[in-house]
Amino acid sequence: MLRSVGQRRVTADGVDPRVAELRAAVSRLRRELAGHRPEFADRGIAEDELAALDAMALSGAPEVWRLRRSLLLVAGAIGSVSALTEGLAAVRRAVELFGPATPRQPDA
Repeated sequence: MLRSVGQRRVTADGVDPRVAELRAAVSRLRRELAGHRPEFADRGIAEDELAALDAMALSGAPEVWRLRRSLLLVAGAIGSVSALTEGLAAVRRAVELFGPATPRQPDA
């Protein structure tokens, strides 16, 4: 099936597969983080940014620069918690499905 430039692929239920992938990856990492009992200094930041990523995905048309910013904050907050590296990598791959970062437009 041919699509016009700018059209997005959607599943049978009308969901962009990139959004579905991002939501699944974020959900997985959130569960892993909740199950990780040892405390670390920036856990709250990671939890907040994962919630922000999920909210952006729910919006249906997230801005790539915002996704990447949240991803960087999550990665920085999780740091070297090796138990969470697979989940973090899945979130990174899901964010990359949205394409390269575009420069943020300056506020007017």
